[in-house]
Amino acid sequence: MQDLRITLVQSDLFWEDADANLNAFDKKIDSVHEQTDLIILPEMFNTGFSMNPSGCAETMEGKTFQWLKNKAAKCNCVITGSVLIKENNHYYNRLIWMRPDGTFDIYDKRHLFRFANEQLHFSAGNKKLITELKGWKICPLICYDLRFPVWSKNTIINNSYEYDLLIYVANWPERRNHPWKSLLVARAIENMSYAIGVNRVGKDGNDFEYSGDSVIVNYKGAVISNIPTHIECTETIVLSHDELISFREHFPVELDWDHFKLMNE
Repeated sequence: MQDLRITLVQSDLFWEDADANLNAFDKKIDSVHEQTDLIILPEMFNTGFSMNPSGCAETMEGKTFQWLKNKAAKCNCVITGSVLIKENNHYYNRLIWMRPDGTFDIYDKRHLFRFANEQLHFSAGNKKLITELKGWKICPLICYDLRFPVWSKNTIINNSYEYDLLIYVANWPERRNHPWKSLLVARAIENMSYAIGVNRVGKDGNDFEYSGDSVIVNYKGAVISNIPTHIECTETIVLSHDELISFREHFPVELDWDHFKLMNE
């Protein structure tokens, strides 16, 4: 397993305007001149956190999907973020994991944010995604999922960790940024993995402020990124495979993990 180069894109979002957002992300991504393995965009990166799926949702053949496909090919890396998707008369807050060869994985948000009535507009997913990149096993999740440690829980399968990296893409308001920052550290420590949170900045159409606070946390709970709050910013960080494996070997806390299984898995 090689080291992994990760690019975080912390951005303001145009409210319910896919064309404006895709144009803006074109410029932001094109400004990243170093080679990277993975570019991470926020939750609902093409619309903002909208509860208007009938007006904003696209299909899996729509322009945002095609944009992801073309951009991943052009950059020769994986690009991921979540979008509003309509499929079989249901709406989903769907993370798309787009590879440069045009193949992709999806994850539908499991925990819908009822305080914004998300559960009234979207169907919840029921299956985690564990995907792979350069030998790394990666579990991408969405925003409110961060508050539910059982759903994020790492496990040992065939004497190997289920994943090495947790990712949360988000629209997480500034007024709750303390839980955001604290829970990302907790998820990294308890799961013996890296954890990444990519959040937006600016103000949305509901007048909620977002401070960003995008961050990479290592398996010890230490912040290893330097993204400032409240501004649009990109940063590329190299995650060390050797350091992760060494820490796990010298501190095998997984031998004492409690074992359980979710009833609907």
